[in-house]
Amino acid sequence: MDRRLGWAVGYNPDAMIDRELLEILRCPACRATLTLNNEKQTLKCASCHRVYPIRDEIPILLVDQATVEE
Repeated sequence: MDRRLGWAVGYNPDAMIDRELLEILRCPACRATLTLNNEKQTLKCASCHRVYPIRDEIPILLVDQATVEE
């Protein structure tokens, strides 16, 4: 399957990060799953609520670059 043409299962052309990559990414602080927020260009941890920025379509998974939301 050619991903560039959008033929992959679950392909979303509006998503910043591929769904398969998102499934394997984990919070570096607590190892919980991350949720993508396309509007804010961030990844949020489901457990410790750290929010990691995405810059130029690259997730910055550094604890010292994260902010914490309630």
